[in-house]
Amino acid sequence: MEKSKVYFTDLRTKPGLNLLDKLERLVKKAGIENIDFKNKFVAIKIHFGEPGNLAYIRPNYARRMVQIIKGLKGMPFLTDSNTLYTGRRANAIEHLEAAMENGFNPLTVGCNIIIADGIKGTDYREIEIHGKHCEKAKIGAAIADADIIISMNHFKGHEMTGFGGAIKNLGMGSGSRGGKLEMHSASQPKINKKNCIGCGQCIKGCSQKAITLDKDKKAEIDYKKCIGCGQCVAMCQFDGAEVIWNESADIANEKIAEYAYAVIKDKPNFHINFIMNVSPNCDCWDSNDTAIVPDIGIAASFDPIALDKACVDLVNKAPMLHNTILEDKHYHEGDKFTHIHSNTNWEAGLIHGAKMGMGKEEYELIVV
Repeated sequence: MEKSKVYFTDLRTKPGLNLLDKLERLVKKAGIENIDFKNKFVAIKIHFGEPGNLAYIRPNYARRMVQIIKGLKGMPFLTDSNTLYTGRRANAIEHLEAAMENGFNPLTVGCNIIIADGIKGTDYREIEIHGKHCEKAKIGAAIADADIIISMNHFKGHEMTGFGGAIKNLGMGSGSRGGKLEMHSASQPKINKKNCIGCGQCIKGCSQKAITLDKDKKAEIDYKKCIGCGQCVAMCQFDGAEVIWNESADIANEKIAEYAYAVIKDKPNFHINFIMNVSPNCDCWDSNDTAIVPDIGIAASFDPIALDKACVDLVNKAPMLHNTILEDKHYHEGDKFTHIHSNTNWEAGLIHGAKMGMGKEEYELIVV
């Protein structure tokens, strides 16, 4: 079986060849110019970063991609969908303000920014996929209506899926608020009373006001209100909130893969992973912990499955940085992402995505 091609460049530069030039050289070597962009609407799916979190992709990279696509006669726009949880990206007004605060605006990136699922997260298209878990996927309208999909993905750890890369950015990131709820529905957090210190951070962060303190000053969750977003798990610094699974830890990853399939189904698509500032958790939180490995490089491919697998392998081959969560958790060898988030199984999503025809895990790494 022929392997998918994943193109990679490190972050070394020299006079006359900066990182933006290396990005352009990478995507052109990977074949982005083979896509017919002429007069096509091009959704550049990117995460604008929650204000306070500084691990997101710099807008300079987005601007260079916009210039490349415009040079190929495409009509690009940057886009993301609203979040399910509390924060500054749960509606389009605050989402755009957050994007601008983090440096994303028409002046800096050279194109318009569109929140894909509208003001309140209710603008979406239902795309039939007939998946194992989802018959239809609720995809933000601007992404669903685009002719071409380009994903720019910050590769990092993730508390729900093990890591976040192309599949996570495409699937969870493109789903409307209702779609995100569907993808989260297999998970629920649980309070570990032994570890809970009653600090109340989880209460402040819960968008559904589902958490209170009991008579012993321990957090407790009202599951009638809980939507399973996992924000309390990410916010707790004492392992007092943990994810439990209603069905299987694999199901959320499989649902995300199905949503990613819906996004790129029957459309030209191309994907870029930025393996730098590899923080242990999602960029959705308003802070980012120390990177777990040194900055590695940028990878690109037409195959999002192979791309994510290659990036996992690159991170696992990289040396662990000290004074990080890996050191706190006494990491010695093996998969770094499951060591950090031991109740996740990232490979389930890749396997399921491959079965749906999105790509394959077998790849050839081509250094540019």
